[in-house]
Formats: sequence, C-alpha cells, structure tokens
Amino acid sequence: MKVPPGLLAVIDMQHVFADPVSPWAAPRYTEAAAGVRRLLPAFASRTVFTRFVAPAHPTGAWRAYYDSWPFALQPPDAELWRLTDDFAQQAEVVLDSPTFGKWTPEVAALAAQHGRLVLAGVSTDCCVLSTALPAADAGIEVLVVADACAGADDDSHAKALHLLDLYRPLIRVTTTAELLS
Repeated sequence: MKVPPGLLAVIDMQHVFADPVSPWAAPRYTEAAAGVRRLLPAFASRTVFTRFVAPAHPTGAWRAYYDSWPFALQPPDAELWRLTDDFAQQAEVVLDSPTFGKWTPEVAALAAQHGRLVLAGVSTDCCVLSTALPAADAGIEVLVVADACAGADDDSHAKALHLLDLYRPLIRVTTTAELLS
C-alpha cells in the first residue's frame, strides 16, 4: 500500500450523523465510514479526528441556529457527540470544535508539519467544505476523498464535491483508490 503524504483529518464521524433517526443523519455515513477505514492504515499516526460539539452558551447567529436544532444543545460527553464505536477505539487525537469548520489552530499546526491536508468524513456540504476552504486559503494543499465523505443527501454531496473541485489546484477531489494507488 502506498503511504500518501499529509495529515488525514477525519471530520465528525459521530453518532449524531450516523444514526438514521437523527435529524442530522448523513444517509451514506456507512459508505463514508468504509472509505475512512481504508485510509486509516496508510496514515496511522498522521490522523486527527474531529468532533462537532454544541457550545455551552450559543452566541451571535448560533443562537438562532440552535433555536432550530434544540435537540443538539447537549454537553460534549453526550452520546450524540461521541465518535461511532468503529472510530472511537482508533482515535488517538480527537479535537472538538463548536463550529462547522475544523481548520482550528491545532489542525493548522499539524497540517503545516505534513504539508498537505487530506479530508474525509461528514458532512461534505457542511463541515468538510468549511474546513477545506480556509485550509486552502492558508496555502495548504487539500485533498478531499469523495468516497470517504458523505453529505446531508446525495445531491448536496455531489454539489459540494463539484464546488470544491473548482478550487484546483488548491483543493483536489480524489478517491481512496487514487490516493492509495
């Protein structure tokens, strides 16, 4: 197996997005998880997992957001915010953020060490997109692994991938097979 360069950021592979009855379920979570599992051995210690968590006290526009999604105002240790079991046991580095974008100072520092950011996870049309754009603006090469991501629905996933691919060469959409070949 080829060992691709870069930091793998696995975005928000959590119960809230995996559970089919959740209002935030990503219908293709299972397929994205399979793609992530294929990537993990190639990146080993160069992997970071992220979790979207609700803030204790939403401010600004986030207040209106959580007025629409009150079920999500739960503490970081709530079941819905946990990584799904297949990833919880493998995740050595887990970073929490109350924002869609996971381009935090910690992720930026890790990506800078490795020169490239490889993104997988959910949802393509929200947190993956919101992470890719500021990373590219910061000058980091970004690869989005299409078959290791899932969107709010198939159409939103496809549209987000199309939009991300417009940012070539800063952002490139790829597949697990291409990346690992």
